[in-house]
Formats: sequence, C-alpha cells, structure tokens
Amino acid sequence: MVKKVGILINGGDAPGLNAVIRAIVRTAEKNGIECYGFKDGFNGLLHNDYVRLDKAEITSGILHKGGAIIGSSLNSNVFNYKVIENGEVVYKDLSEKCVQNLKDDGIDCLFTLGGDSTQKSARDFSLRGINVIGVPKTIDNDVACTDVTFGFNTAVSVASESLDRLHTTAETHNRIMVLEVMGRYAGWITLESAIAGGADVALLPEIPYDIEKVVEKIKARQAEGKNFSIVVVSEGAYPKGGSMSIKDERHGGKGVINIQLRRCRRTSCKTT
Repeated sequence: MVKKVGILINGGDAPGLNAVIRAIVRTAEKNGIECYGFKDGFNGLLHNDYVRLDKAEITSGILHKGGAIIGSSLNSNVFNYKVIENGEVVYKDLSEKCVQNLKDDGIDCLFTLGGDSTQKSARDFSLRGINVIGVPKTIDNDVACTDVTFGFNTAVSVASESLDRLHTTAETHNRIMVLEVMGRYAGWITLESAIAGGADVALLPEIPYDIEKVVEKIKARQAEGKNFSIVVVSEGAYPKGGSMSIKDERHGGKGVINIQLRRCRRTSCKTT
C-alpha cells in the first residue's frame, strides 16, 4: 500500500514542471497519499532536504507559473558525485545514502522529472529496489521510447515565433538570418520549428551538413529574386568530415562525458 511519494527534478528547467507537480499532488491526495518534494533535485535527495506538498498551500495557484517550486539540480549524478577531498576533486558513488534516505523517510515511490541522464539514474535506483516513476522532461524530445516529452511543444512554439519575427527583418534588409536552437544530439526542435516557421535551411546533428549545399540553396533563392534566407541550426550540428565544436568537458555519469558546445565554429561561420 503506497502511503508516501516523493518528487524530484533534475536538469534544466522546462515549461510544465509546476503543472506536473500539481497533477501528482492532486492525484496523490485523492488517493490518501502524502506527497513530498526534494529540494533542488538529486541534491535534496542526497542531503534529505524535502518539503511536504499539499493542494491547499504550496501547490495552489502554481499551474500558470514558470520554473519549479521545488527547484532542480544540474550535474548532480549521485552515482558519480563530485566532492572535494583534501583540496582535490574526486567523484564518488553516493547513491546508497539516497536509498537509505528514501527508506528512512518512508517514501514508497519516487517520481523523477527529467531527461535522459535523469531517467538513467532512475533506472539505477529501481535496480536497487526503489519504486520509481520516470516523467520525461526535456525540450529536446530525446528520451527513448517516448513520443513527446513535456516542454518540447513550448520550445517549438517559441522557436517558430522567433522565425516569424526574423522573416520580416531578413526580407526588409535582404539578409541571411541564422537562428540557433537547443539540440545537442537531437534535432527535433530545429526540424519542427523550421517546418512551422517556413525556414529555408535546417541543420541537424543527426545529419552532418555540406556547407556547399547550403550556399547552393541560398544562391538558388537569390536567382529567383528572393534576396533573403532563414537558416535554423541545432547547437550540435556539425559539417561532413567534422565534429561537434566544444568549449569544455564536464564529467557526468559512469563513463559519460557531457559536452558544452560553443555557439559556432569559427571556420564554419567564415564559410557561411
């Protein structure tokens, strides 16, 4: 019999977080279940820092609010957690402490709101006997076995609106306008916003681009008397024979390297 559930959020914020929290709390209360939110995601779980969530006070009136009332964690993989020992950075598996906290708190099930890395940790917790429900949250829409993740539709809507605004300036001043959107390894935002916003070129991380083909497309438009073009590019797009351009590397989970991308590669920018 489930009596208590916990909620945590990991990764970047996305539209709909508070709506999901509210839905979980309302459903839990209808079934006589207590609901608790771990503050700042996995950090809260590790330090056993949580707050009681209820319909009457904390979660009332949050449906329309952005962000997340319980915060979120970034780069907080408790299976490979960054700690300072003797002035040096080391990485340790602190997941057992999290498991013990859940048991001590009497949490019967944990809701994890997050993307790919979050759900990997959720899987690992489930392998250690914790009941977990993963709620796919990422604007990139790149969680396996999930059709649409919450936050994605809003991201596409914002990007499409931006393209509508860029069109007028590009056409008025005969310019080539480039819109960069999120999408390190998945180009869903780029593809769908490009279609919805009427872009002329879309560069996706799944398909290495040929810059000459891009130039060819723009020149073909110019030959038709269209002296402006709109290009949408994913942050992780890269040219044929090339690779993603990175600023630095951050250690993530076991054997996983998270890559932080530069806004663009200089050689590519000069070519365009």
